[in-house]
Amino acid sequence: MDFGPYENSRFMKRFVSAALLIMIAFSLSAQLKLKDQRDGNIYKTYKVQGVIWMAENLRYKAPQGSNYFDKDPTNLRSYGMLYDWKTAMQVCPAGWRLPTGDEFQSLINSKDQEESWKSDKSATPDSFGIQLGGMQDYEGTFTEMEESAYFWTSTEYNKENAQYVSYLIITENPVVDVSRAEDIDDVHGTEKSNKYSVRCIKAR
Repeated sequence: MDFGPYENSRFMKRFVSAALLIMIAFSLSAQLKLKDQRDGNIYKTYKVQGVIWMAENLRYKAPQGSNYFDKDPTNLRSYGMLYDWKTAMQVCPAGWRLPTGDEFQSLINSKDQEESWKSDKSATPDSFGIQLGGMQDYEGTFTEMEESAYFWTSTEYNKENAQYVSYLIITENPVVDVSRAEDIDDVHGTEKSNKYSVRCIKAR
């Protein structure tokens, strides 16, 4: 059946548009995956503003300074490891590093907060893939799994304290914040001996 040159042109435009969408979707799904050569763990990644982020919590068990939530290895797959700050600064795979507080802030500001930070365990190409891994405080107490996520940054305040990012579920709504120096005395504190989750970014 011949629809004439106008209809054929519209069909071709639709076909080309559909093909482009498929190519874009394939490109996103086939984006860089990080394989940690130390233990074979493979991580999804998330690219925003030219920066490639890990889209899952780091699962590497460091010789010192890391712990499973509740010291239970079955929590590793869903929540990753928790690290003190000194270990977090050294634990990223080769070619990756701990992000600064400013880099986290840029990520948070890159889209509407609810869109760019998804509270789910399976990261998608347009999702940071939050895993609510909780924390272990300086006294050794584990808290807030499935309620909150805390991420170390490489930004240091002083000898005892460093900057972190918090993702809290408050009245069913996510609240994302980058800590400030005046937060040092808050209920969580910023003690480097606390153990938080780690997300690495690809070094340039």
